[in-house]
Amino acid sequence: MSWLDRSRTIAPPGFNRWLIPPAALAVHLCIGQAYATSVYKNALVAHFDVSLTEIGIIFSIAMVMLGLSAAVMGTWVDRNGPRMAMFTSALFWSSGFLVGSLGIFTGQLWLVYLGYGVIGGIGLGIGYISPVSTLIKWFPDRPGLATGMAIMGFGGGALIASPVSTALLQFYDPSFDGTPGWVASGDAVGKLFLTLAVVYLAYMLFGAFTIKIPAADWKPDGFDAAKVKTKSLVTTANVSAKNAIKTRQFWLVWIALFCNVTAGIGILEQASPMIQDFFRQPDGVSLVTAGVAAGFVGLLSIANMGGRFVWSTTSDYLGRKNNYMLYLGVGAVLYVVLALFGYTSTGLYVLLAAVIISFYGGGFSTVPAYLRDLFGTFQVGAIHGRLLTAWSAAGIAGPLIVNAFLDAQGKPGELTAQAYQPALLTMVGLLVIGFIANLMVKPVDSKFHEAPAREAGESAMAGKEA
Repeated sequence: MSWLDRSRTIAPPGFNRWLIPPAALAVHLCIGQAYATSVYKNALVAHFDVSLTEIGIIFSIAMVMLGLSAAVMGTWVDRNGPRMAMFTSALFWSSGFLVGSLGIFTGQLWLVYLGYGVIGGIGLGIGYISPVSTLIKWFPDRPGLATGMAIMGFGGGALIASPVSTALLQFYDPSFDGTPGWVASGDAVGKLFLTLAVVYLAYMLFGAFTIKIPAADWKPDGFDAAKVKTKSLVTTANVSAKNAIKTRQFWLVWIALFCNVTAGIGILEQASPMIQDFFRQPDGVSLVTAGVAAGFVGLLSIANMGGRFVWSTTSDYLGRKNNYMLYLGVGAVLYVVLALFGYTSTGLYVLLAAVIISFYGGGFSTVPAYLRDLFGTFQVGAIHGRLLTAWSAAGIAGPLIVNAFLDAQGKPGELTAQAYQPALLTMVGLLVIGFIANLMVKPVDSKFHEAPAREAGESAMAGKEA
């Protein structure tokens, strides 16, 4: 397994750094399939004869494991390098589909929890953070652009996975006849899982084999670190992952990310029924059809993906803290408008939802560069992994908040725009809390900085341990 060693991934002189984002994108486009689980959700409900909640737990487990594995394995990823991490992620992610397919074929739902939820979730976490520190080291002059290019793949993975999965389900299920409302068989979903396991393994291994890390003394032509330091929050010092979690800055950014993600999930989790409920007439019929609602979900995926690239790139000019003030401050205003006036026009509703979801995506792609500004490049991947526990917490809190309010307002299919107002205004409160937390972020105290000698020593040790 020496070909996975960190020392085997050092780029030769003259290597083109623009070859790195496609390698990172290869992993994120694959694990972004997590956002496409709704394609076969109803099929699993029918196959196992259980509720939507019981099937929805699969996604929740995967999100929790994403955050936990990223937090626990972050230092390991930084120490062993991106190739080892991406290879490991590929094995876990593909194995999750294999174990999940076994659960489907045998009628054992707990195996789907174990496979896609636990094993696949570990692959999600390791894969999500595996290219982050590498990209930041290759693009010290444009860290927002670099991480945005890769992380947008996670938001856009569903754009590929959804139509491909739908086509495969129709191919594998002989009962498909084009009837509206058709639900695939469990056997077809099992075969889909097997297919995705093979395809994703191959594509993620391509990313692992083509990833490179820069030599210790490499820097882009014309790059001057002193000019970067002129930005108030950007440091040229480094903070270890162990010390980072002792700083107030880490927890302030954690709160800001948690609030932003919780609010975004509030719309994403209810995207299709929400737009139909907002335009439900007094007779109970919605002006928005199921087909239009499905197209709306696709539009939100594009906004999610585009926001990850556009807003993270913008942060290279505005600054990471200013971008988060935009996500949280303007986001709170947009939520108020959505809650009080969103039902007056479908165009207004779609525009508001798309911008809010672009902020949701931008929060994810901007935060690695935000951490690099505050804590340096030393163990930024590990710090990012620990911060993603905010995502796990938000993945639980967001759906719980929205569903609890909606359950108290009425039954699905009978709700109106007014039923969503308590949930949406609660999200406004969360965004305000996140805005205040982000406003309090200051440069990290020098007492948390690593000594240069220690940094050099640990970097050398990391190469030996790899």
